[in-house]
Amino acid sequence: MSFNTFGHMFRVTTFGESHGVAIGCVVDGCPPLIPLTEADIQGDLDRRRPGQSRFTTQRQEPDLVKILSGVMAHPEGGVQVTTGTPIALLIENTDQRSKDYSEIKDTFRPGHADFTYEAKYGLRDYRGGGRSSARETATRVAAGAIARKILPDVTVRGALVQMGPHKIDRDKWDWDEVAKNPFFCPDRDKAAFFESYLDGIRKNGSSIGAVLEIVAEGVPVGLGAPIYAKLDAELAAAMMSINAVKGVEIGAGFGAAELSGEENADEMRTGNEGPRFLSNHAGGILGGISTGQPVVVRFAVKPTSSILSPRQTVDRTGNETDIMTKGRHDPCVGIRAVPVGEAMMACVLADHLLRHRGQVGR
Repeated sequence: MSFNTFGHMFRVTTFGESHGVAIGCVVDGCPPLIPLTEADIQGDLDRRRPGQSRFTTQRQEPDLVKILSGVMAHPEGGVQVTTGTPIALLIENTDQRSKDYSEIKDTFRPGHADFTYEAKYGLRDYRGGGRSSARETATRVAAGAIARKILPDVTVRGALVQMGPHKIDRDKWDWDEVAKNPFFCPDRDKAAFFESYLDGIRKNGSSIGAVLEIVAEGVPVGLGAPIYAKLDAELAAAMMSINAVKGVEIGAGFGAAELSGEENADEMRTGNEGPRFLSNHAGGILGGISTGQPVVVRFAVKPTSSILSPRQTVDRTGNETDIMTKGRHDPCVGIRAVPVGEAMMACVLADHLLRHRGQVGR
């Protein structure tokens, strides 16, 4: 299986399977002399970690990260810093239950990658999906923590803004609330509603989708290129690479189709530090290049395909059958995708920042 690497100057290669010994990644292209310890990475991993509430899978993984290479104590101060060489990170799997999947090893689960993997490679890892499992995203979060160190003046934050048909009230948006509820929701009242709403879905053995919003503030002007390295195109590709994501929009996104030219244009006036935009329908990107405004990306996550309700399918020999997926699964996989979306945003921005320096020397 190829194509396990993303990025150009800041390159991330992930490895490992859901029910293997460990998962991990190698980060190549990180500049030297950046302070980096395992504690710098662990905080982000803890936010994505499963089993922290009744609204996520009860798989108990501590997701403790180990730095295997690419750092050393600074000879003049003792602070651990990057060396400029590849940084290898390892996260051991400790709570695999492969037997949960033994009954479905010959049956394709609807909504999963079972059929396509077997059709392409001639085999599939039925134990939790192998590489197609969202377990792989822990390695992206680890890489994203390193990317954030390359972006000291940029703040990347994410939030859940819709679950099923229920949207937050944007007038009640409070970033401080995101860390106070299990949904990463910036609207306190809607977070309280989501508790009873998702409880009902979970008890029925079903699942629901969600929309997440990732915002990067402090992004400098000039990241990206006009044709084949558009910042918004590469952000869209990064978000679409996350498990279960089926749609991405930048700024006003699909809503821009409902606006007139007068409404959609982000008008400009002279500010104290250059041009000042009066709105941000473009999501901080024009012509594939960052404007200096907040970069805003939203993505839609489909409902978890593993549900208790019997679904029609076929087995490996082509026989029609029904399947009911057992095991431990997220009733709304979108919840834990918030730190993953943040990580992918950070990785893309770090990559473009390094490419920008190589292009223009600053």
